[in-house]
Amino acid sequence: MSVYRTKLAGLCRLIIITWCKNLLVNGLSVSVQATNGSENHQCKVELKPWYFWRKQGSKQFIVDGRAVDVVWDLKAAKFNGETEPQSDFYVAIVCEEEVVLLVGDLKKDAYRKTGCRPALIEPILVSRKEHVFGKKRFTTRVRFIEKGKFHGISIEFINGGSSGGDIIGGRSDSQLEIKVDGKLAILVKHLQWKFRGNESIHVNKTTRVDVYWDVHDWLFGSGPRQGLFIFRLVSASPSLLLTQEEENYGSGLENDNSGGSSSFSLFLHAWKEE
Repeated sequence: MSVYRTKLAGLCRLIIITWCKNLLVNGLSVSVQATNGSENHQCKVELKPWYFWRKQGSKQFIVDGRAVDVVWDLKAAKFNGETEPQSDFYVAIVCEEEVVLLVGDLKKDAYRKTGCRPALIEPILVSRKEHVFGKKRFTTRVRFIEKGKFHGISIEFINGGSSGGDIIGGRSDSQLEIKVDGKLAILVKHLQWKFRGNESIHVNKTTRVDVYWDVHDWLFGSGPRQGLFIFRLVSASPSLLLTQEEENYGSGLENDNSGGSSSFSLFLHAWKEE
């Protein structure tokens, strides 16, 4: 799930793009933040293998009296085993003859299909949420800076030795390793006492990230167990953090109700399977 902030139907809003997957269906959901506490406006698309035509199309809904179109082309999308397509696709959100949000790499195709111009305000990626599954090791890729390089994140749970009567099912001195681009960034020893915590790391010379973890359920739960990890961009070089909010200082984005800051956060839900 990726959350963007942009201007749509006259107001600054959040647009949420969600991809999901099960044995039979790849699903896409687009949700637009509503006003006055009403329910969000939502468009859902199910991509079933035997429904080729649904992999390309459009849907329309009304936001505050204005038509919003969701236009997609996923017929050649390459998923490469992931829930979200990796290439050869686009999903465009169009309002008042502007493409207010465009995801995917087939940008020229999207503008040609919609016949609409790019929005004057470029959307800001606010946060991203992922669910990953594994036994001991969990991996993902993330860009902390829009249009920056991808960083590989690896999280590994290391069981401690047996201590017979230990309060954690006979396991003591479990450890947690968090690596960024293959290099050890955080090592948490005695995890049974430090199952919640946070540290600040540098993913490169100019970018600092705060990391928070909560793996209580890994140690004390039963069945499928979830650990939560949050990676929050704290600072980067001024040139990297220059956003469209600053370039379009008259847009009013900074006054939106969704939090104000353009700092990016990754929420990683790591489900531990036996």
